[in-house]
Amino acid sequence: MTSDLSFACDCGAVSGTLLGVGPDAGDHVTCHCTDCQDLTHHLGHADRVLDEHGGSSLYQSRCATLRIASGRDQLACVHLTEKPTLRWYAKCCGMPLFNTYANGKLPYITTQLSACDPASRAELVGPSRGHLFTQDGVGDTSHLPKMSMAGLMRRFFPRMIKDLLSGDRRRCALFDAKTLEPIVTPHRLTSEERQALRRS
Repeated sequence: MTSDLSFACDCGAVSGTLLGVGPDAGDHVTCHCTDCQDLTHHLGHADRVLDEHGGSSLYQSRCATLRIASGRDQLACVHLTEKPTLRWYAKCCGMPLFNTYANGKLPYITTQLSACDPASRAELVGPSRGHLFTQDGVGDTSHLPKMSMAGLMRRFFPRMIKDLLSGDRRRCALFDAKTLEPIVTPHRLTSEERQALRRS
């Protein structure tokens, strides 16, 4: 079963839809990495986004399935570290929304499920396939079913090939179709900002 899943930021200014969502059209995972946790604290949404073990529920899917209905001018993005992961959020209220590669050349989009319609998200994305980076989690995470990044990449690879061969990587709402650069200029946290975030 696949269907469309709506999303919105906390204040409702940014909204849109993920098309063709289903357990076999993408991967629902729970990420406990330090960067995912730091992002929610940096944006002030840790209480809403993180579970009791510091995990974020995410859905990774093809990049061209995203439709922005409103609030395009409220989108912002940040690099927390020197890693190429680009983290998108609504600057109006700070709600984290998506993770992508630094540009559209490596096509994927990972959507923050806490921003998605609670009435339909669980049914559409299915249960989490596993937990990533449990070593960074809060408390005892030994009982959580683990998923490796290699396992996730094996599932991601066929979708990436489809986006590359079909040209769909140029149809992602977050990147310019010609240059594949982000539609807004990313901010990269300085080492001082990063240290301040860790202290907080």
